[in-house]
Amino acid sequence: MTMAAKEDSTTLMAPLRNATFRSIWLTTQVSSLGRLMQTVALSWLMATISTSDTLVALVQASSTLPAFLMAVFVGAIADNFSRRTIMIIGRSLMMTASALLTVLMALGVTDPWIILGFSFLAGCGIALNDPASQASIGDIVERRDLPSAVTLMSVGFNTIRSVGPALGGIVVASFGPLVTFGLTTLGLVPPLAALWRNNWKVRSSTLPRESLATAIYDGLRFTAISWEIKATIARGTLFGLASISILALLPLVARDQLKGGPIAYGILMGGFGAGALLAGLTNASLRRTLTQERLMVVACLACAMCSFSVALTSSLVIATVSLAAAGAGWVTAWSGLSVNVQLASPRWITGRTISIYSAFTYGGIAGGSWLWGAVAESHSLATALLWSSGTTLLVGALGLKLPISNRSNSELEPLGEFVMPAIALDLKPRSGPILVTTEYSIPEQNVGLFIDLMRERRRAQSRVGARHWTLTRDIQEPSRWVEAFRTPTWTNYLRLNHRLTTADKQLAEKLQLLNRQENPPRTNILVERPTGAVRKSDPPIPVVPQR
Repeated sequence: MTMAAKEDSTTLMAPLRNATFRSIWLTTQVSSLGRLMQTVALSWLMATISTSDTLVALVQASSTLPAFLMAVFVGAIADNFSRRTIMIIGRSLMMTASALLTVLMALGVTDPWIILGFSFLAGCGIALNDPASQASIGDIVERRDLPSAVTLMSVGFNTIRSVGPALGGIVVASFGPLVTFGLTTLGLVPPLAALWRNNWKVRSSTLPRESLATAIYDGLRFTAISWEIKATIARGTLFGLASISILALLPLVARDQLKGGPIAYGILMGGFGAGALLAGLTNASLRRTLTQERLMVVACLACAMCSFSVALTSSLVIATVSLAAAGAGWVTAWSGLSVNVQLASPRWITGRTISIYSAFTYGGIAGGSWLWGAVAESHSLATALLWSSGTTLLVGALGLKLPISNRSNSELEPLGEFVMPAIALDLKPRSGPILVTTEYSIPEQNVGLFIDLMRERRRAQSRVGARHWTLTRDIQEPSRWVEAFRTPTWTNYLRLNHRLTTADKQLAEKLQLLNRQENPPRTNILVERPTGAVRKSDPPIPVVPQR
């Protein structure tokens, strides 16, 4: 093994030195094995009891649709409550759905809509678990190990993908779907046990918990302001929509085009997983030599090539090799996109940004599953795969207009230097709205640069919670400028300041240098007083300790 290869391997495996991460990672692979076996069983069962290509494709959609419908809400919950508890609830729901499905299969209930219904219920558990689980990675491991940890999660899943479907095909062919569903239920026990055994430290806040509505609003606003996250979401959604045909239509490829059974389907999925494993092991090296945008283009090319070749072949060997290329593209794209979202998000909002990203990407996957199934049913299987191939190429070309950045380190972590200002009023947590104004005295020769910096300031302040941000200039004293913004309550004002970063501090210092030295910037904090009905009294606001 070369020195570079050893370095890559060491970097990738570094998070496994963390006992908590290692325990959760290992048990997650066990449950992933069961889930993939169950996917094979469900897809093949649907293909045998239904003549509708759309219903077969909807097996994939039914498990991903809940993430699209619930993600924004569960992301807000994950950022305001114990992520570990949310993971336990989500895992419990997944196990309950699998156990009930096993019981129904034992009773001989094999209605297609029953299958889709319990697949949807399991998807609800996944929707609860995944944002909290992904956001917890940054809590469990050091930030320098975050890219490797995210890649390991993807590599682990795709390693299991290389054996899970093949094993699922063997189990289904040898023992039937019922045994597969039972094994899946048992496989969901170890990760639940690992979550019960392990607890990890999470930075706690001395401020009251955000309301769900405010948390959702902050998450949506932060995402809307972040160009990096918006570009990642757009490309991920379109990639999922275009490329999911490979997995959604694979049971039909095995049954109709290759004239095979569940074992052939498992072999095809095994080829997909083997390619994903290879790409995961070389991911660290690829990220150092290629930008994320170039990796995304390569991933699109690999998936498009797979769809094109599978549409035109009747050879199991050629189809399996093509699927290996698609698996490599799949893990390269999704691991890179996930890392981008994590590194573009501070810890206080990671659950929400991941959930919004998941909502759109899972929505794209669910929509693509339905779309390509409908195309296959109304035209032909080959037509659906060929159209999917062309669409995936267009997603790669979209990088010319909507490129993905290659962020290596986040600059968005809170500075931790805020000291609550001395106040003469007895403010309560809900006191507000709060109006904050900062007056500047800017010489005429500095006005152009001042306005440029204020554009950055508006984005930075809005990102952490400032609302109705404005910049005004005195028409009688042109050197006097006033920056103003509001927060709904006093607690929101304190929370905003706790979220400020080193970059925000440096921006404030640059603005101060443009200001006249003899007349430094002056900040005023005002509270609006209601003239209507008096509100109920609030408990006293907690004192925020100085750091």
